[in-house]
Amino acid sequence: MSVRVRRVYDPAEPEDGTRVLVDRLWPRGLAKDAARVDEWPKALTPSTELRRWYHAGEGTYEEFAERYEAELTAEEAAEALDDVRALVGKGPVTLLTASKTPDESHAAVLARLLTT
Repeated sequence: MSVRVRRVYDPAEPEDGTRVLVDRLWPRGLAKDAARVDEWPKALTPSTELRRWYHAGEGTYEEFAERYEAELTAEEAAEALDDVRALVGKGPVTLLTASKTPDESHAAVLARLLTT
């Protein structure tokens, strides 16, 4: 079971496997063909409210992760998570984000959930 987190702006690599964009908005300045995105499950992304709260510096990463995990229990998000989990069962998956700090982003939370 291989799940990686990478910036969407980094060039694709053969070991990426299925490339899944986990951001709600398309990354600025990136052509769709250059991104080599295989899946874009918008239901997996944090709510606008949660994203704004976190980026405003109103809480810690741990609080953000906890709130985001709670959002992932909603029916549509849970189904999308199961779909990506099925992809992980078939081979390597790379979660892509435009975040400048992918290790402290929702992509890292997803990676942890997909590998536990």
